[in-house]
Amino acid sequence: MKIWNEFKQFAIKGNAIDMAVGVVIGTSFNKVVNSLVNDVIMPPIGLLLGGVDFKNLQFVMKEASTNPATGEALPAVALRYGMFINTLIDFLIVAFTMFIVVKLMNKIIKARFDFLLKK
Repeated sequence: MKIWNEFKQFAIKGNAIDMAVGVVIGTSFNKVVNSLVNDVIMPPIGLLLGGVDFKNLQFVMKEASTNPATGEALPAVALRYGMFINTLIDFLIVAFTMFIVVKLMNKIIKARFDFLLKK
């Protein structure tokens, strides 16, 4: 019973609830960023580069083939650098957004602290 009571105290604390809300919002934000990159940013860039779809950019190291002994299809071996570029842009947007959020939070905390010191 002691563990259950400790767990209830932990779960009811503001920090645990704040963290859960942050995870849910972060998951939704990830979907928004993915859509921004894939549906808004990359299509015009691809158009400027001659109609390139970044999702399909890859360097094929070995073409797809068939196993002569079994007839089984063997997939191509490729470096999918287009998907990497999309993922990198996703990361940069999230990192910059988090940088701005932390910067604003620090500014608010400092202003509040300065206000309390003046009292």
